[in-house]
Amino acid sequence: MSTMAIRMPTRQLFIDGEWREPVQRKRILIINPANEQTIGDIPAATAEDVDIAVEAARKAFFRNSGKDWSSTTGAHRAKYLRAIAAKIKDRKAELVKLEAIDSGKPLVEASLDMDDVIGCFEYFAGIAERLDSEQRTPVSLPMETFKCHLLKEPIGVVGLISPWNYPLLMAIWKVAPALASGCTAILKPSELASVTCLELAEVCMEVGLPPGVLNILTGLGPEAGAPLVTHPHVAKISFTGSDTTGVKIMTAAAQLVKPVTLELGGKSPIVVFEDVDLDTAAEWTLFGCFWTNGQICSATSRLLVHESIAATFLEKLVKWCEKIKISDPLEEGCRLGPIVSRRQYEKVMKYISTAKEEGATILCGGARPEHLEKGYFVQPTIITDVKTSMQIWIEEVFGPVLCVKTFATEDEAIDLANDTHYGLAAAVISKDLDRCERMAKAFQVGAVWVNCSQPCFYQAPWGGKKRSGFGRELGERGLDIYLNVKQVTQYVSSEPWDWYKSP
Repeated sequence: MSTMAIRMPTRQLFIDGEWREPVQRKRILIINPANEQTIGDIPAATAEDVDIAVEAARKAFFRNSGKDWSSTTGAHRAKYLRAIAAKIKDRKAELVKLEAIDSGKPLVEASLDMDDVIGCFEYFAGIAERLDSEQRTPVSLPMETFKCHLLKEPIGVVGLISPWNYPLLMAIWKVAPALASGCTAILKPSELASVTCLELAEVCMEVGLPPGVLNILTGLGPEAGAPLVTHPHVAKISFTGSDTTGVKIMTAAAQLVKPVTLELGGKSPIVVFEDVDLDTAAEWTLFGCFWTNGQICSATSRLLVHESIAATFLEKLVKWCEKIKISDPLEEGCRLGPIVSRRQYEKVMKYISTAKEEGATILCGGARPEHLEKGYFVQPTIITDVKTSMQIWIEEVFGPVLCVKTFATEDEAIDLANDTHYGLAAAVISKDLDRCERMAKAFQVGAVWVNCSQPCFYQAPWGGKKRSGFGRELGERGLDIYLNVKQVTQYVSSEPWDWYKSP
């Protein structure tokens, strides 16, 4: 399949249910990371467009006293979510190709992502329906003269800022629960991969989603993301991306006491004990770091391996690495595509050269694959002789780069695993399930994988601690971050309150 056969759609911003040209008429080029060619462009929103979109979202939130969207039943909103899922299913083949070309991820991965997009909409449709039965939940009080119940209401207009590594899927992790809750939203996807998010706009039009309920603004962070974060009429921000940007968002939102949910970086450990099947452990170790071309916040990019098997295990890893097919993402059997952009590619290469300068050993990879002259490709890379003071141990690379340390005891493994500012995920591989349980408890993270790495299900809550951020997306809790819980307390006695003397 050739990239040339697929045309990138030309779109505008999606505001108030229709396509709108950006006020400043700016556009951003789309570069195919597999061959470095310009294949189209996307609109670039600025503060003026943000104002228009927020106004549209506010109007949609309050329209008809909220009866059109925000205060209608969850069941009513669920119908739209299911209709969107069905339309995406119809267009899956085309969307998968656009995703692979735009982001550089292997076609087979883009296809799995799209299944998750469909499933995620359907899942939150079910959660929206359940919300109806949770309204007016009674609260038991110590005084019979009062009655109390709870109302769960949408928080308002929300700003959703999503990353480029799972362009449509990570956007939907936010869009589906935000809409299920009754919020209206402005989605700002990453400028490095926005194509499928703009196609979502087309889907929303086709299913007749009320205008203004979802607005999609593509553009640069400082020009479109920043004004969204500081907008006085945006009630909440949900952000997935780097911790550097996360700090800026939290700081800006703090000025307005605006709640944020942050899913930031990671430098997650995978701990391999001496009792494992080497091939099984090798495959999970590589998958945990090289899936999505290594560009994944929860990548288990620090391998901690028991010293007694280290030499044999590393030999095994190198042999497995040699079998990974690196190619254009659309090629049959591709398992590693290009890094998303030139800037990211240079960043990854710099991490590798710095590791070398600091005295680490590049065990395998570390360069561009010889058979690919164009494109931002990096061989799967394994780095050994790593010290805990090295940059490669401390910082998130966001590329197919695994660094390795050995350990002697379980306690040492725990100390090394937790030796990071981050706290998103961790994995343990061992046949001793008691030990796995001890490790799962000891890891200071939001997600633990036992005898695997990276599976992610939208039924389970996702998020981290420490510098990986806070708040949970997905699962039943994924809705909570978009809801305001209101207590309603009523005096039910016919007796006077009798606090003051009657005149």
